[in-house]
Amino acid sequence: MSGANGASGREPVTVAVDGPAGSGKSSVSKAAARELGFGYLDTGASYRALAWSLLERQVHAEDASVVIAALDDFDFRIGTDPEHYFVRVGETEVTDAIREPRVTAVVSLVARVPEVRVWLNERFRAIVAASEFPGVVVEGRDITTVVAPDAPVRILLTASEEARMARRSKELTGESAEKVGAALRSRDQADSRVVDFMNAADGVTTVDSTHLDFDQTVARVVEVVHDRIDLTETGRSH
Repeated sequence: MSGANGASGREPVTVAVDGPAGSGKSSVSKAAARELGFGYLDTGASYRALAWSLLERQVHAEDASVVIAALDDFDFRIGTDPEHYFVRVGETEVTDAIREPRVTAVVSLVARVPEVRVWLNERFRAIVAASEFPGVVVEGRDITTVVAPDAPVRILLTASEEARMARRSKELTGESAEKVGAALRSRDQADSRVVDFMNAADGVTTVDSTHLDFDQTVARVVEVVHDRIDLTETGRSH
């Protein structure tokens, strides 16, 4: 896609979205990106892609040194067009496979390794900088504080644990609500040792979607973007 950024030479605007598992980050951010005419980057999918790759190679993610070594030949690509989203490892399409329960069970082991986070964060920044979209909605765990702390728009998207459990149950396949809930709490506890994704940092706008439906949540995120930046400067009008 050729966007306004490609024509103007300006670096894409970054909209940083943080939040816990099941808060709706991925689906809301993708829909907001469509509404804004921006690109979309699901950073969590990259951690899942690495976890999937380790499982396929029968590498034990419990050993951090082995996970770090696996980065040397970790070839992944992730789409930023919200209309044509994909995740590939090598030549293998893994967009759906990375959502399988076996991947969910080990992704925290990958995400907790500081060297992995540093390596992937650098990739995320490079992907955004190279985007042809006028802006990119980047969502994940520590986007507002580590990946893009200087982004003009930073949002913490959250919801109650009950609401997040219900949403994650719909997102993941082949698991009961009880197992999904246990996995969600385990993931939050594990990741909270590495990043703070439950509390908004200074300058970050909190959007609580507990009592909002999907469309209302997307509208609220888009509203925050409009409030923070002048989209006419990116090639998009109000």
